[in-house]
Amino acid sequence: MLRDFLKARLLGLDADDRRTIGKDIQEVEFGWPIGRPHCAPLSHGLWEVRSDLAGNRIARIIFAIVDGEMVLLHGFIKKTHKIEKADLDLALRRRKELQ
Repeated sequence: MLRDFLKARLLGLDADDRRTIGKDIQEVEFGWPIGRPHCAPLSHGLWEVRSDLAGNRIARIIFAIVDGEMVLLHGFIKKTHKIEKADLDLALRRRKELQ
């Protein structure tokens, strides 16, 4: 279910945006642990993959490390400087569902 959600969200983006986000996810996954500018800690064991897209847009993929694997929990295009509480809550809820 989670994978389907993220796939649908990513498929709604144009090919260049998908490629950028995919490369950034891959860089974090295979370079783990990795820090800024590609990745940053959030809270409660959540991390974000940080992607800069064309048109001055910013994408974030929230993930957690579960049993040594990167699990993508939520993705969105940022509209404000701070990550919305609703986005963090959704990612936390999805992480709890995995346990």
